[in-house]
Amino acid sequence: MAATVFEMENVSVQRNGRKILEGINLKVERDQHWVILGGNGSGKTSLLNVLMGYLTPTTGDVQLRGREDAVNSASQSWDDWRKRIGFVSSSISQLIEPAETALEIVLSGRHAMVNYWQSGDDHPAEIRAAEKVLEKVNASGLRDQPWATMSQGERQRVLIGRALMSQKMEILILDEPCAGLDPVARENFLQFVEELTQKGSFRSLLLVTHHVEEILPAITHALVLRDGRIVAQGEKRRSLNSFSLSEAFGAELKLRSRLGRYRLYHGDEFIPEGGQVV
Repeated sequence: MAATVFEMENVSVQRNGRKILEGINLKVERDQHWVILGGNGSGKTSLLNVLMGYLTPTTGDVQLRGREDAVNSASQSWDDWRKRIGFVSSSISQLIEPAETALEIVLSGRHAMVNYWQSGDDHPAEIRAAEKVLEKVNASGLRDQPWATMSQGERQRVLIGRALMSQKMEILILDEPCAGLDPVARENFLQFVEELTQKGSFRSLLLVTHHVEEILPAITHALVLRDGRIVAQGEKRRSLNSFSLSEAFGAELKLRSRLGRYRLYHGDEFIPEGGQVV
């Protein structure tokens, strides 16, 4: 049997009388690659915050692989779990100092911190490891370039490198990774992630998005959300369809696929990247 990375059992979150998540059951196993899909306010961010330990469920349970390795306190246990997650998100980007170089950003991933404060001269082995990671993410030329002067696409590659630098990573989470990318940069980035996935650079992937165009062929499973509830989940070929997406976005939609990529239509009109369902 495949090893379970994490499992949510009947997780609900209620704040100020409002249900943010309700009855979430989700099990992710090694070598599964998931997309979490839904519109704004569907509960995607809240689900991630529960998974990261930043939001405590009102009811339900979250079982996390590796938390048993740190038993001194609940906070240490969550800290250990977070070191097993490669997290790429705008929330990380906003915390990086403009002068940090690509090498320093990747090095910070070894210790699950933001901004590198140690002296690289004291850790030559880590320097070599970080350089190999930069090569893996096609960013060797950015080694000494500061964060402030990188393009958005370059930043995303470096952040993935930071995630891959972790020694314990169980799962890579990409939270709206294509936000801010132009169409060409978006496709280049998605192809890059697809290649990493096919090469086995990480065991499991969790892609969070509200654009079906960003769903990679390598994705094996899908979780579709609306108003904090599950609309559909399971193998991609069964859970991603016109019916589930129509329910998720509250409009009559048609999902079309070609060569492993998706497009969404409202009536006969194609919904472009960034377009609104009306």
